[in-house]
Amino acid sequence: MNIILTTLNSRYTHTSLALRYIYANMNSLQKNTKIMEFSINDAIQSIAEKLLFNNPEIIGIGTYIWNASHVSELINILKKVSPQTIIILGGPEVSHQPFRVNFDEADYIIAGEGDIAFYQLCKKLQNTTPKEKFIKQSAPNLKELKLPYQYYTDDDIKNRYIYVEVSRGCPFECEFCLSSMDERVRTFNLDEVLNEFEKLWIRGARSFKFVDRTFNINISSANKILDFFLKKEAPYFAHFEVIPDHFPNSIKEKIKQFTHGALQLEVGIQTLNTQVANNISRNLKLDKIKQNISFLENETEAHIHLDLIIGLPGETLESFGKNLDELVNLSSCEIQIGILKKLSGTDINRHDIEFGMVYSNTPPYDILKNNFLSFNDIQIMKRFARFWDLTYNSRNFKNSAKLIWQNNSVYKEFYNFSIWAYLQTNSTYKISLIRLGELLFNYLTGIKKLDEKSVAIAMLQDLMKLKGRAIPNFLKPYAKDIKTKSKHGTSGFNKRQN
Repeated sequence: MNIILTTLNSRYTHTSLALRYIYANMNSLQKNTKIMEFSINDAIQSIAEKLLFNNPEIIGIGTYIWNASHVSELINILKKVSPQTIIILGGPEVSHQPFRVNFDEADYIIAGEGDIAFYQLCKKLQNTTPKEKFIKQSAPNLKELKLPYQYYTDDDIKNRYIYVEVSRGCPFECEFCLSSMDERVRTFNLDEVLNEFEKLWIRGARSFKFVDRTFNINISSANKILDFFLKKEAPYFAHFEVIPDHFPNSIKEKIKQFTHGALQLEVGIQTLNTQVANNISRNLKLDKIKQNISFLENETEAHIHLDLIIGLPGETLESFGKNLDELVNLSSCEIQIGILKKLSGTDINRHDIEFGMVYSNTPPYDILKNNFLSFNDIQIMKRFARFWDLTYNSRNFKNSAKLIWQNNSVYKEFYNFSIWAYLQTNSTYKISLIRLGELLFNYLTGIKKLDEKSVAIAMLQDLMKLKGRAIPNFLKPYAKDIKTKSKHGTSGFNKRQN
């Protein structure tokens, strides 16, 4: 029996931890099983051609919000060309109904964690044709699973992200999140996992992205993992998703020891409005959250990534604006602005009538409007988020972006800038760095009426951080008498004025 495990990652640098778990637990069928990964940027017919080259009897496909439409198209092609090939789907996008993408042509769907279920189904298919198409799978005992980390290739380690985990599940009930469907947090055998991390390290792995939903919920486990990295010699990179109100002193002391660039913490804020938080069953300890953000900002070298969501039930633009203003005042870190999505299986749908929640039926199922935000408001805020990424989050305009608001409301001032910028570009994509810089310079000097030389100094400090970069034409008139320095020394841009 020839079996292929595949998925379409959102980009080439990503890897699928799920496929490797299934492969690790294929037991007697492992020798007949192969992993083939693609990205959503690959041509679907080319993917189908490569999958069918070795005449597989079974193709298992990992299905996610970012690849659902692509997978539907892929199945259609596979079934037209090779109707005898059995297609088995798994992953979050097919684990909860209703399905808003057409997966009817798939032969079987495994709902839930398929680490063992996929193997069990393949074994049955050797001797029979199961009648049940939709297979609801209970959660496996994590301590009995065979670990997948040896199946990262040397090429993966060299060129792609290495995803790892020490637990699954989440104790919280945030209604927009699929993790709220889990009954409890389940853990792997930590000593065994750390032993696998050590093997990865010896092979050259230096980038570890933890997919645990609540890394710092178990303090003992979190401390052991942080110790694992603190004993290693930099450079390396470890990414964790953390809850913002749970940083006991033992964790704080360890985080303070990480050098610059070694630690990234993704902190789910989503909203600072207590009423909105109550609407979505999110526990919000504001004092603790603010204290911990301040600690991370002022006492550590960790890269911090805060999340905010637009469109939550009961959240107005004014309320969202207050959230953003407060976070920018608390921290200079990256603030990721996302649009609310309605994922099948979550309880966010209970607000549909009361708050007039209307969502798109195509991935990523983002909100279109509600009683507080019109469709136009949502569209404007999508562009707001995109320009925020390009200017503030990118750090390409670390000094000059702040001139947009100075001592005023961050939200109100950036809202005005994003509307103006879109009028100039009629797009939020394929805007070059120099073009964006020129837009920002023209806005600050022409619309905000700021002093041109002061803006130019800030802009040159931002754009000329990379040694050897040519001065943009729009800044050349201001470069003669300006010298900038960074923490790495003089940028040396005066040498390339012409």
